[in-house]
Amino acid sequence: MDTTNLTAFLAIVDTGSFSEAGEKLFLTQPAVSKRIAALEDQLGTPVFDRIGRQVTLNEAGKALLPRARKMLELVHDTKLEIINLSGEVKGPLSIATSHHIGLRRLPDILKTFTKSFPDVKLDIRFVDSEASYEMLSRGEIELGIITLSPDSQPTIYSEKLWHDPLGFMAAKDHPLTRLKTVSTEQLSEYQAVLPGRNTFTYQVVQNLFDQEGLKLQTAMSTNYLETLRMLAAIGLAWCILPLTMQDDDLRVLNVELKGVKSPPSRELGYILHPKRTLSNAARAFIELLKQHKDNS
Repeated sequence: MDTTNLTAFLAIVDTGSFSEAGEKLFLTQPAVSKRIAALEDQLGTPVFDRIGRQVTLNEAGKALLPRARKMLELVHDTKLEIINLSGEVKGPLSIATSHHIGLRRLPDILKTFTKSFPDVKLDIRFVDSEASYEMLSRGEIELGIITLSPDSQPTIYSEKLWHDPLGFMAAKDHPLTRLKTVSTEQLSEYQAVLPGRNTFTYQVVQNLFDQEGLKLQTAMSTNYLETLRMLAAIGLAWCILPLTMQDDDLRVLNVELKGVKSPPSRELGYILHPKRTLSNAARAFIELLKQHKDNS
């Protein structure tokens, strides 16, 4: 069975359309359709139901899906094991990371890595940390350098690299900055700008408010922390950000949190799939990450 046809099949499943699958694979839509036609000819049955512009898996497609992923994973791992025998650090390396980590934590690491291993072709995808887990499960990336999930992920290996303390912040002329201490109840009286509801950081704040039965007023949401910092700095609302992002435009609020032993924080690190073969490039990148690991 042709792996290029299976790759097209999975791209359609993951994107939900032939055109988006083509963009993902750098192919035209007719080329994607041709590959699916060849796959269906091999199998002797259609794998998709096409109703208007909607594309869904039929029963045959649902049966093929897990096997297609396993077949491509086997081919990928076999290639890597053979390449790894040479001991050379070369070839593609797909990494997912958040914009914040990419801007604040990775520049020096990436600079060192590209100089040390010029034969590695880096594919860096800037996505939400939560999406990295899904991409890793689907085999789209080898590594994720992200905000680690506070919940256990039994199928994913993770290792902490950096402790990332968070702080409630507001513009220096915001009413909250006039208070020596700020309660969660007082925070609830003003609007906040926060990451999206599906993010680990938002969940930290929401849990704090839920514990006291308070409503969280969200004026605006974006997963770009630099944008949140700007919106808070102009006085639009308060926010919660890594303390490393505090500057002259923002004041860190002294927030009293009931029933909380330590201030809110995140753990940053890397994730990988323990059942997949790592390329030499991925191993080298992990070693470099560990050299920059903090001791907190």
